[in-house]
Amino acid sequence: MTETAPDSTLRAATAVFAVALLVHGADHLRRGMDVTSPLVNALGTLQILFALFTVFLVVRRHSAAPRAAVFIGFASAVGFTIVHLLPDWFGPLSDSFINAPAAAGVTGFSWFAALFEIAADLAIAVAGLLVLRSRQLSVA
Repeated sequence: MTETAPDSTLRAATAVFAVALLVHGADHLRRGMDVTSPLVNALGTLQILFALFTVFLVVRRHSAAPRAAVFIGFASAVGFTIVHLLPDWFGPLSDSFINAPAAAGVTGFSWFAALFEIAADLAIAVAGLLVLRSRQLSVA
């Protein structure tokens, strides 16, 4: 099977997404896992499992990869925005960087990691949509 431009874009976006996962994870390790609630830790664990599965699907060029990319990309972007970028309105669902207490260990690197992750989430989701659209056009 010949790789199309949208397929190449999805693979490139997936590589950036994988790096963003590592950067964001490194920030959480730096800050300590005890600064986030058990709910945030559980949701983060689910996110990383779905994200790694999506990376696996893309690397294997599985037909479900674009749909997985759209799902994990948009879900992660929304999730990270709620957890990190909104004020602490969501109780145990929040690890807000806005006016974070010193004990949370939020630094400029934390902001970079979260924003990089959200941008990479959106990139992989849009890349997945491009592949799905190109498949629909090639069938029609």
